[in-house]
Amino acid sequence: MDTIIIKSLGGAETVTGSKHLLKTSELTILVDCGLFQGIKSLREQNWEPLHVDVAEIDIVILTHAHLDHCGYIPLLVKNGFKGKIYMTKPTKELAKLILLDSAKLQEEDAEKANFHHYTKHNPAKPLYTINDAERSFKQFFTVSENITIKLSDHIQCRFKPCGHIIGACSVEIVCFEKTIIFSGDIGRTHSAILPPPDFFTKADFLVMESTYGDRLHDTTNLYDKLEHWINLTVKNHGNIIIPSFAVGRAQELIYLLYQLKEQNRIPYNLPVIMDSPMAASATDIMVEYAEYTTVNKEKWLEIIEQMNINREYTNTTEIVRDKRSKIIIAGSGMMTGGRVLEYLKHDVGNNRNTVLIVGFQAEGTRGRALLNESYELKIHGKYYPVKANVVELTGLSAHADQSELIEWIRKFKNSPQQIMLVHGEPSAQEALRVKIQTELQIPVTILIKDKDVVL
Repeated sequence: MDTIIIKSLGGAETVTGSKHLLKTSELTILVDCGLFQGIKSLREQNWEPLHVDVAEIDIVILTHAHLDHCGYIPLLVKNGFKGKIYMTKPTKELAKLILLDSAKLQEEDAEKANFHHYTKHNPAKPLYTINDAERSFKQFFTVSENITIKLSDHIQCRFKPCGHIIGACSVEIVCFEKTIIFSGDIGRTHSAILPPPDFFTKADFLVMESTYGDRLHDTTNLYDKLEHWINLTVKNHGNIIIPSFAVGRAQELIYLLYQLKEQNRIPYNLPVIMDSPMAASATDIMVEYAEYTTVNKEKWLEIIEQMNINREYTNTTEIVRDKRSKIIIAGSGMMTGGRVLEYLKHDVGNNRNTVLIVGFQAEGTRGRALLNESYELKIHGKYYPVKANVVELTGLSAHADQSELIEWIRKFKNSPQQIMLVHGEPSAQEALRVKIQTELQIPVTILIKDKDVVL
């Protein structure tokens, strides 16, 4: 019997840097190729060599376009990867957008470090450049969902939509008659703009995300909560700041806000400003691939028409100075950088304002600090007191919660022999492991980085 080995090179016991290696006698496949984000000890791992010879990797399969799943691709190619990178059409467009932005930030950070001499490296260099990112695009290869693709004599794969963001898929790899499912990031059952996650019904082994393995999302009506906090803040003559991921979350937000205005639940003339060139470009891609959403193209164009989309950084200062109440949607989602920091500097210290947190906040980020009720935030070397209302809306999460993950597993007609948990913090993984074993009686392993698991 051919030996099959799974090894996580990232995304093991953490929610970032997803890279899962499937080694067989015919092919070595890397499922996802993400950057580590969050605390410094995680980010530093991006600079460490992979515990595998890059030249040995034959194929990369990309489940979706978020940076923690695709952000390492330019470096992989730069270091010698020559194979195809398989993904859906929307994922291809979004990944190009995200990788170019990531490369630009890498170049700018290296330039700043050299200019201000706050680096031990002389000179500081970017992890990869815009040229490196563009070079990797030549290896992008698009596939259709629900179509079986033959990768070699005994290995085939199939993509199936899993919600989360447009183009996101779970992946089935059948090799030497064993079926291995990589869940990717599983979306919500009830998204405002995406169909519910599809599912596979047969698997011998399941490699599964566990981001919210220890939590249930708030089930109170999302529209009601948004309406309450927006109207309360407007009544207090404050601003609503929504730090948002540019891909997926920002588009869902503008849809929800459009609906609230149409239903006269929030002031129709309340300015909604999307201050993020990447979110603006991602919205254009969403319109182009509207058939992947539950909203038609005409409706998307109508929604965009009602918004103020700011692409130029020079306009941000003007928006900050505008004293009218407004809703600001700006990146980044975990407040690790981006234009949202300019708004936080001015607004986080005033109790008339509200910061709405609408997505997962990794350890070590400003978003996690706010959720942990930190009394101050450090931004660009200065400390700012936190006096604004900080409200978490978990109903807007793009990740399935514990009960939705369990329901997704229940779709298998025959239970997998083993489930391997990835992409989750240790406490979330342990809670989900116990829940699955107790309720479904399926053996569960938590994958450890760089450790081989023989199937």
